[in-house]
Amino acid sequence: MKPKQVPGVSLQKSGGFHDSESTKEFSVSEIDEKFEILKKRFFSINEWKSYNKNASAEFKHFDRSGQPIERIPQKGDFIRIGIPGPGTKEANGYDWVEIVNLSHTTVGSESYLMVCRPSKEPNKLKNHIAHFYSSAATSNIMISKEGNKLKVGVYGRNEKPNLDASFTDKIRNLLIGFGGIFGFSKIQWKTLAEGFLDFK
Repeated sequence: MKPKQVPGVSLQKSGGFHDSESTKEFSVSEIDEKFEILKKRFFSINEWKSYNKNASAEFKHFDRSGQPIERIPQKGDFIRIGIPGPGTKEANGYDWVEIVNLSHTTVGSESYLMVCRPSKEPNKLKNHIAHFYSSAATSNIMISKEGNKLKVGVYGRNEKPNLDASFTDKIRNLLIGFGGIFGFSKIQWKTLAEGFLDFK
């Protein structure tokens, strides 16, 4: 299976990848209202766990100086991820990504795309990437409205275990990284995508 070609999403060059999508149809009279709710959920990073009920990853939003924040994300912000199991010693048990791109498109359909890349812990002197994937990987999270359909997609690209770490973190990153490559992270992202579109 080949990775989906999605405008704005990082190209797949090497390592693992995944495409996790969820789509729902709505009546013409309610599609705009539902898209507004979806946008609010997409931009409320600190609330993502509440839409991801069947998975236990926790997401917290930080600015570029490493301060926790409650606002619409911006390029250069960070997301701290708490996943089940042992965390990195590098970052006190957490994994970190930086938001490296945010875009809004209205050609054909309306969409918002957030591109995240494994990163160091913000505003710290430590030199290692604090994530189980290397800095070549990206998570590309997109919401879109086309006609009477809403779609949430998460596209993982160039996923390789992060080996630029201490010995214990290296072992941990190999175990989690390969688990992600073989489907664990796809399940987590698929659950989040479905949760974003659950308006019950």
